[in-house]
Amino acid sequence: MKPSPLVVLCLLASTFLPAQQQEGSYPVPPESVKQEGVPSGTVTKGVFDGSAIYPGTTREYAVYVPAQYDRSQPAALMVFQDGLGYLNNVPVTFDNLIHAGDMPTTVGLFINPGVVPETGGDALARYNRSFEYDAADDRYARFLVEEMIPHALKDLKITDDPNLRAISGSSSGGIAAFQAAWERPDQFRRVFTTVGTYVGLRGGNELPVLVRKTEPKPLRVFLQDGRNDLDIYCGSWWIANQDMLASFEWAGYEVNHAWGEGGHNRKHGNAILPEVLRWLWQDWKGEGAVVRTHPERSKSRANDFLVDGEGWRLVSKGHGFTEGPAVNAAGELFFSDLRESKVWRVSPDGQVSLFQENTGGVNGLAFAPNGKTLYACEADPGRLVSWDIETGEKTIHAEGVKPNDVVVAHDGTVYFSEPRKKAIHAITPAGEVKVASDVYSGVNGVVLSTDQSLVYAADFGGRFVWSGQRRPDGTLAHVQPYYHLHLPPASIDVRSQADGMAVDKVGWLLVATAMGVQICDQPGRVHLIVPSPLGERHPSNVALHGNTLYATCGGKVFKRTVKLEGAQAWDAPLKPEKPRL
Repeated sequence: MKPSPLVVLCLLASTFLPAQQQEGSYPVPPESVKQEGVPSGTVTKGVFDGSAIYPGTTREYAVYVPAQYDRSQPAALMVFQDGLGYLNNVPVTFDNLIHAGDMPTTVGLFINPGVVPETGGDALARYNRSFEYDAADDRYARFLVEEMIPHALKDLKITDDPNLRAISGSSSGGIAAFQAAWERPDQFRRVFTTVGTYVGLRGGNELPVLVRKTEPKPLRVFLQDGRNDLDIYCGSWWIANQDMLASFEWAGYEVNHAWGEGGHNRKHGNAILPEVLRWLWQDWKGEGAVVRTHPERSKSRANDFLVDGEGWRLVSKGHGFTEGPAVNAAGELFFSDLRESKVWRVSPDGQVSLFQENTGGVNGLAFAPNGKTLYACEADPGRLVSWDIETGEKTIHAEGVKPNDVVVAHDGTVYFSEPRKKAIHAITPAGEVKVASDVYSGVNGVVLSTDQSLVYAADFGGRFVWSGQRRPDGTLAHVQPYYHLHLPPASIDVRSQADGMAVDKVGWLLVATAMGVQICDQPGRVHLIVPSPLGERHPSNVALHGNTLYATCGGKVFKRTVKLEGAQAWDAPLKPEKPRL
């Protein structure tokens, strides 16, 4: 993207002016001054103290309604963090730009961070600003979507179109604004941050890497910062903002920026606000109203793994908790419902039918090489069993165990995990049950490598997928915590929640985790994170059959078309090419 005249002017100014002069040299733009003949909107203030997401907090907020607002038409929306501090310049700027047609009729919501009031005269209030704003998680996004917006705007008609919803903030409010859009691009797609706090306070320092590694999202982002911004114990704001810009450009986002010489304040941001708003809302009446991803200019691995325009599609819903997706050679999908103790069958044409009920809480499923024997991990009373999918006949293979997931090799060897013992068990083709290895920190999902020489075991409570080499007797050697997964940067639950896995024909490993499906190369590094369907639970398990990726997410099952091609354990092993090290 070419730099705008705004960016060029800011860069030229920073070249010739000493920092102290530049700090005071930002003029008030004419669009932020009351103009004759321009109708003024109204600002109404309120207090919200009913949050369940941030219990006990109280916060001030204000709502700007433009003079052009028509209750028969939904208005656009822009949300500001540290909101009341923006009331000096944003409403009048909105008045002028809406009047000029440079932005849509836009309601402004200005929200202050929450405070838990003190309990008495000798006590200090709890100030929630950093807790709410700096955390790289979805909590603040949920607060906005589920609580604050419905409360503050309940009497207004606001668009549900995320392309007509923007969000902004400065410093910690800036990262909060971005994080809300990052977590919920179905709610916000236009972002303006000034001196954004993308540093190591509550996980924000991980965002530049996650922007590169996560499937690109439809966002338009403007970044502002100055060379004299903070440089303290948690990082350099100036460097962090440049790192964010580099990541957005690398991944093909709609991104723009203005760098100056200023410090940690909004002086520069206020001066460029009108031009930034014009850029954010450019072509809002036409094609530009749709903020989209740009694979044609992205270097993301999404271009190699995913099909542009192909998102998640619903396969089945209305279940308790789905798990264990397994697909046979005929393309039939089987999956378990842990809570309802059922196993369901989905035909190649999408018809869903009940295969088994009263299953004793069956979890993981896997097909044998014959294509008709379906192995299952039965929690109660604790057995590894199988069914003949044609006759329904049930066979018991191991008793007195609590299996979680299972895989069957082409040679007939069965491997299953037992989390309570932190062990992987093997059943040889002769039927002998043995401990393959018990050196893990934890085990959950289990899968074979593409060449079937290795057994991978996911540690739900840690951050690794373990790799062990198969011996002829079915046991495992050289077991190591091999695949390094990403953890949610600011989650209360810091586990990877790594669970079910799948492999493709060239050796990529797909792992269902708390952050989505993490796709790893053979040396054990994550190249891409594919988020869950928006608003759904993270996946518990995945299956890859042909070019179709299945994911079990809470009470639903989804699928999407991908460029990867699944390698099946029941099929003949494939030796991938040597990876780049």
